[in-house]
Amino acid sequence: MIIASCPLRISLFGGSTDNPYFVDKYGYGSVISFTSNLKTYVTISQDKFGFNKDQHKYLINYSRREEVSNVSEIQNDVVRVVLEHFSMPPVQVTLTSDAYSQGSGLASSSSYIISLIKACCIFLNRRMTDHEICKLAHELEISFNPYCGYQDPYGCGIGGFKRIEFMGNNRVKYEFLPSSILDNFDTHLVFTGVTRNSKPVLKSVTENLEKIKPLIETVDKAHDAILAEDHLEFFKLFQEGWTQKKNTSPTITENQIIKDIDSSLEESETILAHKLCGAGNGGFFLTFSEKNALTPTCDSVRISAVTEGVLGESV
Repeated sequence: MIIASCPLRISLFGGSTDNPYFVDKYGYGSVISFTSNLKTYVTISQDKFGFNKDQHKYLINYSRREEVSNVSEIQNDVVRVVLEHFSMPPVQVTLTSDAYSQGSGLASSSSYIISLIKACCIFLNRRMTDHEICKLAHELEISFNPYCGYQDPYGCGIGGFKRIEFMGNNRVKYEFLPSSILDNFDTHLVFTGVTRNSKPVLKSVTENLEKIKPLIETVDKAHDAILAEDHLEFFKLFQEGWTQKKNTSPTITENQIIKDIDSSLEESETILAHKLCGAGNGGFFLTFSEKNALTPTCDSVRISAVTEGVLGESV
């Protein structure tokens, strides 16, 4: 049995500037993000005499179970595109995650794809570099989600607290940043209870790309604040970035539950800064608070940044 994992990424600044339509039009996008201690996991196994070898069937297990004779019949987009790419023989694939993964805003699809690519490489005894895996992950994901941003695979697939710059034609630049600015604060993910398909939200953002441009300047300022360890400026810019993000499309906070939680977090005396993760309109809110000021509940989880530059583990 092969087990592979990949972190879920937490985006702090610049989300939407990595949109492929924005990068194609303006030639540049940039985000600041980190890989978290939450991960996706993929297992691949092949029986010696059973469904795989005897009946030549693929068994796919996630929130549902699939049993099919051909890869093209697999309903799970992530599993189908990866197994097709590698021309995998009948196997059993299982997907699990440390957090809700459907419509989470944590790039779980990209993380799963990277985990599965790595597992397939081990199964087939092939070698790929980290960058090659991230590049392939984006190419595969964009085949079923044309609005998938560049930051998702590159943010998950390369570990650490970092600024990533996207310059088109798969040119990607990394600058690894000191994570000490986060040391004196707690970081939580607050689950909204709302799951959604990100495609309509992402599509709405592409309808007015001009509104995304101010986020680039915010990334530049946040980069300087991080290097200077200026906490006040960091949280100020964090909130400005969230306001700018909401201005790019009304669908980002279209759901009333999202609006209510957003307002509640804004009024909270213990929350220093917050934003909704990912495309918007569902998933998790990211919050910052003083150390031990906010007690995790069943609706939230304390997270930390994984700062080592590691793609993911496998055994």
